[in-house]
Amino acid sequence: DTSENYFVHKYGNLEDPILVQESLDYGKEIANLIFEWSKTDGGHAAFTRNFPASYVPPEGPGLWKPDFSLNALQPYWGENRSLIPGAMDEEELDAPTPFSVEPESQFYQEAFEVYQTVNNLTNNQKTIATYWTDDPAITFTPPGHSLCILKDILKMEDKDLAFSAEAYMKLGIAVSDAFIFCWKEKFSHNLLRPDHYIQDVIDPVWSPYLVTPPFPEHTSGHSVQTGAASEVLTGIFGQNYAFTDYTHEYLTLGLTARSYDSFYDFAEEAAISRLYGGIHFRPAIEIGVDQGKRIGKRVNQLPIRK
Repeated sequence: DTSENYFVHKYGNLEDPILVQESLDYGKEIANLIFEWSKTDGGHAAFTRNFPASYVPPEGPGLWKPDFSLNALQPYWGENRSLIPGAMDEEELDAPTPFSVEPESQFYQEAFEVYQTVNNLTNNQKTIATYWTDDPAITFTPPGHSLCILKDILKMEDKDLAFSAEAYMKLGIAVSDAFIFCWKEKFSHNLLRPDHYIQDVIDPVWSPYLVTPPFPEHTSGHSVQTGAASEVLTGIFGQNYAFTDYTHEYLTLGLTARSYDSFYDFAEEAAISRLYGGIHFRPAIEIGVDQGKRIGKRVNQLPIRK
């Protein structure tokens, strides 16, 4: 409302009053059409059913199970309509490592890597884990973090409305589809998290550096969305675009700004932060970044009408 009133006041006396009113009506008509269409995507008002009791997780060796009284967070999100139809239909991602409790197995070694990493975190790794945790209701959330980075760059570059609108559109599509396809992967594999495996197989009193979220392991949401964001932002601003991320300075959380030599660097750091936090095995991180970049490339190929 504040933004609308600002522009009405700014241009109201310079334009034909009828033109101003028709412009306002046209904008609201577009908004209403988009909103009504959005209601049919499967995720409308999803905040009212974050942990649906109707979801019953499968049981068996190596499968994820909820903790305490919380059920899975948005287990049906992967069934939502994507903004790019069939964006991942022809894509084949590597599957997670086959589950095993044998010490010589690849799965055990991946879990042991998480165990050793968290037990020997450097101060820099702790900072990275905390910086990228992006917990809902505390920070801007992972996709909000990416959008905040874009906002600051657009302001610094003094980009006009047309450029900014296209950039927000591309990044918005990328992070939205990233979480749909990530959740589709998560609930098709239903792989357990490192904390359950390590406590059951390696060290019963171990705990991760960060709190483990209530949904399955593979792929990593942080990795998928930052991978998608990095591909889109690179397509907009270039391969070696250096920037500083001031996101957390807005939130007065005591976290200082961090600088990156490229958008791929930011994605890699955000992704590996989940290993430092004890939240993900390495394959979920690396395959997740790859999954996100594939989505970002599809966004970059969209036929944008200039």
